[in-house]
Amino acid sequence: MQYHGFPDQPALIEVKLENFVLRSNHNAYRFPTRLNNAAGMPRTVGFELEFTGLTLESAAAALETALGAKVTMSTAAEQRMDVEELGSFSVEIDWNYLKKLAKDHGDYQHEISLLSETASLLVPVEVVCPPLEIANLERLDCLVEALRDAGARGTDNSFFAAYGVHVNAEIPALSARDIDAYLKSYCLLQWWLVKALNVNLTRRMTPYIDLYPARYLRHAIAAREPAVEQLIDDYLDYNPTRNRALDMLPLFAEIDAGRVHRVVDDPRIKARPTFHFRLPNCLIDTGGWSLAESWNAWWVVEELANNPGELSRLCDQFLMHWRPAFGVDEADWVKRIEGWLEQSGLV
Repeated sequence: MQYHGFPDQPALIEVKLENFVLRSNHNAYRFPTRLNNAAGMPRTVGFELEFTGLTLESAAAALETALGAKVTMSTAAEQRMDVEELGSFSVEIDWNYLKKLAKDHGDYQHEISLLSETASLLVPVEVVCPPLEIANLERLDCLVEALRDAGARGTDNSFFAAYGVHVNAEIPALSARDIDAYLKSYCLLQWWLVKALNVNLTRRMTPYIDLYPARYLRHAIAAREPAVEQLIDDYLDYNPTRNRALDMLPLFAEIDAGRVHRVVDDPRIKARPTFHFRLPNCLIDTGGWSLAESWNAWWVVEELANNPGELSRLCDQFLMHWRPAFGVDEADWVKRIEGWLEQSGLV
């Protein structure tokens, strides 16, 4: 990637996600600079899709049709399904109370099933995909199509539908340098991603995908070669919650679970060496939509994180535009990022 600098007065460039993806060959999953992890194995990505319009059983049937999945565990609120060569998928009503009820009271599955069907009108069904190698992500396209054909409805289906897609990308290495670079990259791109992904207003109004506060942006961007412990402590100081568009708690728990749980004591935090990017909408009922749109948005974070020269320049630019008591003007910064992305050829 060649650096072209920031235009002093960049023209406003509309970078809607549909244009971004079309330039990326629509449903093509873009390959990041670093395809392997520290062990030399292919990096993996997991997805979680939230939607309504289907019962647990019809969603599971779509998975069976699309991928030949076989049920290995079933309750009124959750089904585990195995797909040869891909791994174990989970289809569940995204309601922890109902899942626990179904698990603890197997003798009342019929009654719980009725409750599950009622809940599915308001509570999303969630398909949790296993980690797949990046080269295999397109295998999920037929699943999305099958769910759409079966009647799945996504984010824009109603005012109350704050459903989304979660992207769980494996970090290349659990090093302070890599974690710091990815955090800086995301902090620089956070506001642009909201616009580029056209994040649904209802979802933005909920607390689940809150953005990092501006004071954390400045702190993280200004940090110089922090140790892993410092990265974790700083993050927890500013973000003592799972409710962030980029939730770092699973990754930090993989490194030091005790450090994380002393501040955020939540059993839902599952340690894993992945980022938990929760910003994208789920547009599963839109013809032609695929998970490539969510992945390709994260891909921009990947590319900036792995270009030290560009990352350093943009960090300096951000700090240069910081004003005491006012911070960085969000709209102006988004325009600058749009101009830089256009000139860099990333969109």
